[in-house]
Amino acid sequence: MSGVVLLLPSGDQVSRRRPSPLLATASVRALGRRLVRAGRDEGLAAHVVHYRYRGWNGSEAHLARDAAWAADETVRRYGDVPVCLVGHGMGGRAALRAGGHEAVNSAVAIAPWLPEEDVAAPPEPVKQLVGRRVLIVHGTNDERSDPELSFRLAARAKKANRDVCRFEVHSDGHALHHYRDEVAALTEDFVLGRCSAAPCPGRCGTRWRRPSARAADAARDGIRGDPQAVAPPWASGPEPDARRGARPFPVRAAGCPGGTAGTS
Repeated sequence: MSGVVLLLPSGDQVSRRRPSPLLATASVRALGRRLVRAGRDEGLAAHVVHYRYRGWNGSEAHLARDAAWAADETVRRYGDVPVCLVGHGMGGRAALRAGGHEAVNSAVAIAPWLPEEDVAAPPEPVKQLVGRRVLIVHGTNDERSDPELSFRLAARAKKANRDVCRFEVHSDGHALHHYRDEVAALTEDFVLGRCSAAPCPGRCGTRWRRPSARAADAARDGIRGDPQAVAPPWASGPEPDARRGARPFPVRAAGCPGGTAGTS
């Protein structure tokens, strides 16, 4: 087992309703399949986290708490393995907030939803990211999650942690539909670069639901795919999409290996 990826779907700012098992995870399922196919020969496992509540819910930060619970569950099931948190939207915020868990060595926040800065409230924390590698990807035309807020967070986090990298995808929106394949390739290279090669049978995951009073057991839903060649580690070689010969990926890269990325 080389590592475990925990996929964190998006959510709402405030809601105590239970998320739909299928709709809530749609934003990360395709990415999960891709990661499992690419990392099968490396022994990479992936699990989609199913939240107890649909909302973040203020200071209760339910999505981040569920992400931390999933990291604890990873340690219980697999032992001492590196854990990478990958989240989209509000799940991106959860990945960053729960990144301080002792088992987590990296976090990916795709179009992360972050709260507006308020002088009367403390800023979104970043100290928990010290010692972790962090990748943030955001579209410039995102109308649901302000890309300026993730830029400011990345700048603050960079002061305490040099391993913070942010890619800005020009003219793309919240779902990053226009450059979905390029963003997925970027994420794949980053994740595989954080999980050391250790050949073992590929394992792919169930959808993890934190136990509640009404549902003690998780609903299980496999993410499976055919093995593919594993990409070189994130930290070496040319930039990810150039290495794959993909179409140009217009980005502004902040604090990333090589300075700028994505021209081919």
